[in-house]
Amino acid sequence: MSVLVTGAAGFIGMHTIKALLERDEQVIGIDNINDYYDPALKYARLAQINNDTNFYFEKVDFSKQTSLNFLNKKHPEIDRIIHLGAQAGVRYSIDHPNQYVQSNLCGQLNILEFCRSKMITPHTLKNFIYASSSSVYGSNTKIPFSENDNTDRPVSFYGATKKAGEIMAQSYSHLYQIPSIGLRFFTVYGPWGRPDMSPYIFTKSILNDLPIRVFNEGQMMRDFTFIEDIVSGIIGALDTPPKTLNETPPHRIYNLGNNKPVSLMEYINVIEKACKKKAIIDLQPMQPGDVIKTYANTRESEQALGYAPTTSIDVGIPKFVDWYLSYHS
Repeated sequence: MSVLVTGAAGFIGMHTIKALLERDEQVIGIDNINDYYDPALKYARLAQINNDTNFYFEKVDFSKQTSLNFLNKKHPEIDRIIHLGAQAGVRYSIDHPNQYVQSNLCGQLNILEFCRSKMITPHTLKNFIYASSSSVYGSNTKIPFSENDNTDRPVSFYGATKKAGEIMAQSYSHLYQIPSIGLRFFTVYGPWGRPDMSPYIFTKSILNDLPIRVFNEGQMMRDFTFIEDIVSGIIGALDTPPKTLNETPPHRIYNLGNNKPVSLMEYINVIEKACKKKAIIDLQPMQPGDVIKTYANTRESEQALGYAPTTSIDVGIPKFVDWYLSYHS
């Protein structure tokens, strides 16, 4: 039996696969290696896992249904799926909405259809994990964000596609009894992170004496979550199918955050210390699609999945900066 991981060359995907391989799982990874950011980073991530004999990589665009058809024939042993591939980025979605429709909506549908096909084959699907986002909470003012809160008012198109992905998974779980778990990630960071995320942007700018744009004049807070904590939550979800909880339909959603929001200026200060240089601050007004504060209530994931985030930014940010310096040297 094996696990299919989409977005295998992505930040969270690569770390998840490493954790699966460390416990001797057989993993099939797929990714289309698009150019949303430099593909060299994606290939460098794959190089961290490609030499493991339990890992098989296929260059596949899951937003095209025909691309998935061969997987059942070539890899009939797949019995669990971790769907992490997506078009990411809140701000990018404002100017490029069509890419989000193709990847996050059409792609979600294609993966769900793949799940449905596994429910009628001899190797019944045991669990389907998919990535959602804290962006679904949108303009919610109730703090901390709970899985039972209303999520009908996303403020970015990216958040809207992630909310739609949850509803699609709910309907397929109801219709075809697909055991499914959606994970709402809160501001994930760490080594091998994306170049469009603030740790990468701020570190690069500080080290090169360039100004960093700080939105809403720094009056923002984020629930920064270290990659190792996120991966522990993903593995916990993989090992806890909703059917074991007697859910009807077998579909659950959990927050994966650090449960400790940090102010943007404190966060920048930690990066400055790790870089041993002061930042040049360029204060900016609030950006469209952004939110002032994210804060995860993780009680449900702690109780059901054994999720227990432990990494503060004082520990996680220096690890990221060390990786950044090593990678770019």
